[in-house]
Amino acid sequence: MNKTEIYIAKQIITEALKEDLGRADVTSLAIRPFYKGSKGFITAKANGVIAGLEIVKAVFCEIEPAAKVKFLVKDGARVKKGQQIVEIKASFLTIMAGERIALNFLQRLSGIATLTAEYVAAAAPVKVLDTRKTTPGWRILEKYAVRAGGGQNHRLGLYDQILIKDNHIAAAGGVKKSLERVKKYKDSSKGLKPLVEIECKPLKQVREALPFLPQIIMLDNMSDQQIKQASLLIRQASRKLKIEVSGGITLDRLKTLRKLDIDFVSVGALTHSARALDLSLTLFSSRRSRTANLSAGRQGAAHANDTTSQV
Repeated sequence: MNKTEIYIAKQIITEALKEDLGRADVTSLAIRPFYKGSKGFITAKANGVIAGLEIVKAVFCEIEPAAKVKFLVKDGARVKKGQQIVEIKASFLTIMAGERIALNFLQRLSGIATLTAEYVAAAAPVKVLDTRKTTPGWRILEKYAVRAGGGQNHRLGLYDQILIKDNHIAAAGGVKKSLERVKKYKDSSKGLKPLVEIECKPLKQVREALPFLPQIIMLDNMSDQQIKQASLLIRQASRKLKIEVSGGITLDRLKTLRKLDIDFVSVGALTHSARALDLSLTLFSSRRSRTANLSAGRQGAAHANDTTSQV
């Protein structure tokens, strides 16, 4: 993760700790054991791709700066059910306070990375892009998870690329007028030369867009036959233009799309429909081998005893 991603993660962590801890973790304070040090392991309960390890470290170090967090795999690694992913050494109270927040981050981002990896494998050689259909406040983190899964990022926001969609076309009065206005805007904006992409639905809009040579033409909600026809038109106009396909991109449909002459598929499901990867944190006391299994799928506190218990 880069510095910007870590900075945003820490802002969310601060708010998450306020939300979860409130005044204090009263359960853990009530049963606080006499030993000082504890060790915990985050373990995969399903096969998947990991993303968000640096955030796990940031969570525990925010609570206890001296906490030791060791990564047993790297972001982007494929893990198997039962595989240990992270080792945490900190106080009992620290591990209990950070457990849920760390797992929430890691589960969510690893789920996105896992689903992305499935799409990437199914789409090759076509590249897989994400969208802006992200959790508010989490966009840069979720887009990081897409990259960890082998996908590529589309625009980060409304500021870093011109993407003319159906509502823009309607407001401008058509494809031609919208592209004319974009050209005029770019020509009058000193130093501002963003990438230009236009969304086309019927083939008529593709034909109208081609004289302007936008860098990317998005074929939205077209049938496979329509995509073939549109791709032929675009390639005849210029081999430099990139072709993106969006709308209803499923793993099953990629079996045919990957064979077409296109460059990208954009998939909103990567971030809005990814299932969290099942993970758990198991706590060990430093004095004895007593454990408490903190399941990522359920809420609660751990009671250190002689058996592993689901919480």
